This record gives sequence, C-alpha cells and structure tokens, in this order.
Amino acid sequence: MGRVAIVTDSNSGITQKEAKELGIRVLPMPFYINGELFFEDITLTQEEFYQRLAQEADISTSQPSPGDVIDLWEELLKEYDEIVYIPMSSGLSSSCETAMGLAQDYDGKVHVIDNQRISITQRQSVLDALEMAEKGMSAQEIDDVLMREKLEASIYITVDTLKYLKKGGRVTPAAAAIGTVLNLKPVLQIQGEKLDSYAKVRGWKAAKKSMLDAIHKDITERFKGKEVLLHAAYTCSDEEAEVWKAEIEEHFPGYDIHMDRLSLSVSCHIGAGSRAIACIKKVEY
Repeated sequence: MGRVAIVTDSNSGITQKEAKELGIRVLPMPFYINGELFFEDITLTQEEFYQRLAQEADISTSQPSPGDVIDLWEELLKEYDEIVYIPMSSGLSSSCETAMGLAQDYDGKVHVIDNQRISITQRQSVLDALEMAEKGMSAQEIDDVLMREKLEASIYITVDTLKYLKKGGRVTPAAAAIGTVLNLKPVLQIQGEKLDSYAKVRGWKAAKKSMLDAIHKDITERFKGKEVLLHAAYTCSDEEAEVWKAEIEEHFPGYDIHMDRLSLSVSCHIGAGSRAIACIKKVEY
C-alpha cells in the first residue's frame, strides 16, 4: 500500500497525461461556455477554449463538484493511507474552502493545502509534495512544509489586451480605453492570495523588461542567498512563448526554465497573448 497520494486540480497546469506519468491525480476544473458544461483537459482543450474566447462566447469558471471530489478521495483511500490535496489559491476560487469543509469528515486522512498558489507555482508545490511523499514524509509533514513556504513565490504577468480585465471589473472602461490608445501594458503580480497590479508601462518591450527586473530583484534581494526556481507561462502562441523563454534564459543563464501554458481559470480573466514568469524559492525540508 502506498502511503500518501498527491492530488491537485487543473489550475496547476499539469495535464492528465503528465499526471499519469507522475503518479498523481488532477481534478479537472469545470467551465460553462454559453451555458454548456465543459471540463479542462477532458472535454475542453486549450485550443477550443481560445477559439470560444475569440468568438465572444459567454465563459464562466466554476469549481469541482463536492461529489467528484469525494469520489476521487474515496477511490484513493482504498490504496493510500493519506491524501495531500493542493487546489488553487483560496483567494482566487472557493474550491479550496469547499474541499477543506469536505476533508473534516476524513479524520485527518485528507490534508487540503491552502498555500495560495496557482499555475506554475502551484505545479511546483505539487512536485515538491510528490518528492516529499516519495521520501516517506507523512501528509502532516508535507502540509507543514508547504504552508511554511507558501508565500515564497511570485508570478508576474503582462496581458496583451485590457479587454478581459475590463470585463472582470479589474480596470474601468475609461481606463481600458485610455490604456489601449496609449498602448499601456499592465504588469500584474500574484504573490499570495490575490491578482494585483504591479506596474503600468508602454509596449511589450517595457513590459517584459519590468517582469525581468522584478525577477532580478526577487533573486538578489528577496531571496538573496537562497536557491530559486524560475518558471514561465503564457497564453500567446507557442512561437511567441519560445521567444519569451529565450529572453529569460538570456537574462538568467544557468536556470532550467520550465514553461507551461497558463491554466484556463487565469486565462479567462486575462485573455490570449499574455506572458508570465515566476520566481519560486526552493523548498527546504
């Protein structure tokens, strides 16, 4: 019998195929498109999502149903002693709080980790948890490490259009109109539970410089003397993403840059064409 099962959701960017290779489970996030229910990476591909987005479809995010969560946990507990479940940040979705409520009925066998991560930083937490589980650490020990390290990461994102931030109420229609005319690119930051504004610059060149400068500051000041991991993400084309990755590697030689497409729950709010970079302090345990 295996000891600790590792579970996450598709906001981590971990595909169902990759999950099988890693030996973990990924709950697909549900989306409603024009009233029809889809599941990320199950009945909805990245390509289909962006096609619908471009067609002005009515897209809304949801959370895994309690029944689906419980069914997965029950299945895993037939084989494993404990479960570590790492959902997206509670500050960005209510799915974490729901899971915490459900876990109360499992006598400490299910640990829901609210370490306020999403996308590439959430993915790294899953990999860290898997490594700790493989070394024989208990669910409580893994929980303790991930919660202690929860704020030791930042994601910086630049969007190509203000349209979706306006739609979500994060910028006013007037500000979006002015920003579009002036070619303003907001640099957003996820550090902890919220998506916040980090800077406003003109054009992609300045936006990418702002993100790279932010990472440099994290490495040299915030995480000075610590080992860090650099990851990248995108909602732009694969070709544009490779150019972005090459720029990061040029600025930070010696780092192995993992790159993923941004999870669809983030993409809903920022649209296509965006680029992101994350700095994550390597977990110590």
